Amino acid sequence: MSDALPNVPEIKAADMRIGFRAADTEEASEALSELRKRYGDADDEEADLLVALGGDGFMLETLHATMDRPVPIYGMNLGTVGFLLNEFKSDGLHERLDEAAAVGLHPLRMRARRRDSSIEDGTAINEVSLFRETRQAAKIRISIDGVARMPELVCDGVMVATPAGSTAYNLSAHGPILPTSSELLALTPINAFRPRRWRGALLPSSSHFRFEVLNPQKRPVSAVADYTEIRDVVEVEVWEDHSKCLTLLFDPEHDLEERILNEQFVP
Repeated sequence: MSDALPNVPEIKAADMRIGFRAADTEEASEALSELRKRYGDADDEEADLLVALGGDGFMLETLHATMDRPVPIYGMNLGTVGFLLNEFKSDGLHERLDEAAAVGLHPLRMRARRRDSSIEDGTAINEVSLFRETRQAAKIRISIDGVARMPELVCDGVMVATPAGSTAYNLSAHGPILPTSSELLALTPINAFRPRRWRGALLPSSSHFRFEVLNPQKRPVSAVADYTEIRDVVEVEVWEDHSKCLTLLFDPEHDLEERILNEQFVP
């Protein structure tokens, strides 16, 4: 197993305390029972490594649940797409873990100020999105590192996506796919009306984003960081949190970087 990241233990998988988490589906529950019988099961608080059984949504849930105590997570796909997971096999788990490659992810931090002046925070692994709340389009001013790059974007919304999230909602909104090693973030509009031809931008991962909602009483906007939704915001700041590093483990043949590159050539 790669030890290039701080969360990856240097011991063999057979000597690790391995914990298992499963999605709330019959298939995942059956797999959980089988793996526990074969490999034991450690509590989340004591595990050196976690195995997540489910789909990409469950992997996202597991990453959020372990944010304060980041341990390597090895996912096995029992969902639909499984972009962030490996193929499910019950045999040879220790050997697969020893050979797995580690990929580090930095989450996004969101700080939102509401119309009542209250401040709320959120964390996102995939993306932070702003959405219009009513039938009227949102009007948003976008500043990057203190410079107003987009004085007024008229749209259904706008998002900042990480490389891990670039193949999720960002891709559906016609945003670019980002390799995990790119050190970039995607700024992607959602149904932009003015300027009509603006398709977004690629920014360094060190960028600090500031979104100001113009005329928030008439055109209210909500902000969403993965699972956290904050309504009636007037200003949202977004930046990558380099104080946290989440670690995913992949079989060598999975090669997350290669899968991300291949997605750009899917007909």
